[in-house]
Amino acid sequence: MSRRFSFHYAWVVLIVTFFTLITAAGVRSMPGILIIPLEKEFGWDRSAISFAVSVNLLLYGLVGPFAAGLMNRFGIKRIMVAALGLLISGILLTTIMRTNWELVVLWGVMVGFGSGMAALVLGATVVNRWFVSHRGLLMGILTASTATGQIIFLPFLASLTEQEGWRNAVYAVASILAILLPTVFFLMKDSPKKSGLLPYGAKNEEEGIVPVSGNPFMEAISALRVGLRSRSFWLLAGSFFVCGASTNGLVGTHLVPACSDHGIPEVRAAGLLALMGIFDLIGTVGSGWLSDRVNNKILLFMYYGLRGISLLLLPQAFDPESNKLSIFAVFYGLDWIATVPPTVALTAKIFGREKVGLMFGWVVAFHQIGAAVAAFGAGYIRTTQGEYDLAFMFAGALCVITAFGIFAVSTEKEEEKLSETPEFAS
Repeated sequence: MSRRFSFHYAWVVLIVTFFTLITAAGVRSMPGILIIPLEKEFGWDRSAISFAVSVNLLLYGLVGPFAAGLMNRFGIKRIMVAALGLLISGILLTTIMRTNWELVVLWGVMVGFGSGMAALVLGATVVNRWFVSHRGLLMGILTASTATGQIIFLPFLASLTEQEGWRNAVYAVASILAILLPTVFFLMKDSPKKSGLLPYGAKNEEEGIVPVSGNPFMEAISALRVGLRSRSFWLLAGSFFVCGASTNGLVGTHLVPACSDHGIPEVRAAGLLALMGIFDLIGTVGSGWLSDRVNNKILLFMYYGLRGISLLLLPQAFDPESNKLSIFAVFYGLDWIATVPPTVALTAKIFGREKVGLMFGWVVAFHQIGAAVAAFGAGYIRTTQGEYDLAFMFAGALCVITAFGIFAVSTEKEEEKLSETPEFAS
């Protein structure tokens, strides 16, 4: 198909990727509504359940750079199909588990690996491989799929869990994944070059990316070596550590149980997360648009600073008779993952667009390490102190510090460091 036509197959790839990310986000949103039902059925304490969630979040991040290498080696479609198959198997098997270690293996390990292969690294790889125009905006749209997943899944799953039990909620998600799997198999394409196309917006073949096809493990390790020599990588990775700790790990995992501690029903609390998702959709798409036009460091300063202030004020908002939590949900939602588009843009600027999947994969790994630490840490604080206030305050303070630290990131291109590492060279 000629690029002169208004329709380009890149849009089909984008749509399939978007719905895959939405569904994977729905899977990742489930722990927040499963904690209390699992406590009641099995008698596990919150820190034990939080440990399984932290393993999930950790592996979700650590698998990212290796997934990027696997996509380069075996193709995007094969990795997406494998990810969906792993997710279906892992969540279905949780319906017959009886012990806490089974929760760790199934939800922590299997679902963690599966969701890590269908996450932000997938979005970054697709956008940078299939598009030359509008990358920031499109990355914002794919990133916002996490919010869309919350909007679609959380209220439905919370209501289903309350009325029919948590197992039926799991069966519902597995059914949706089973429908998505053949869609990915038949419609997904690996790269414009293999489809006889240029990337959307490309004027010549030089603007297209030739995917690296070396050893996926060595590519990921080599990318990490490059990153560890770069101060800017450490700053971006550190900022994303705080990002993960303050979003997925803390609010995403523990807001619903924290609301329950204050007498707020689970369905209403899940509705708050869904409300965050609505405004996150607006905020993240807007952030993608802005990342093409505004200094990305200024954007990140604003995002982390405002997030920190909102978390510092959160403990005062748990009043069932007030609308303070709704205000928090709107304010926090606009900033939930708006950090992703400018962070991807900075990563591409520093390390080169050809390597953005691998390098951003490691940045996301630090994001999920932060999420894992916060998921377990907040659960531990709740178990030992009986409340979450200290966890929210500590995360807020870290966000404020990070807001100022982001200005130390250098945007000087570091592609020459990549070429010095033989395994990483294309």
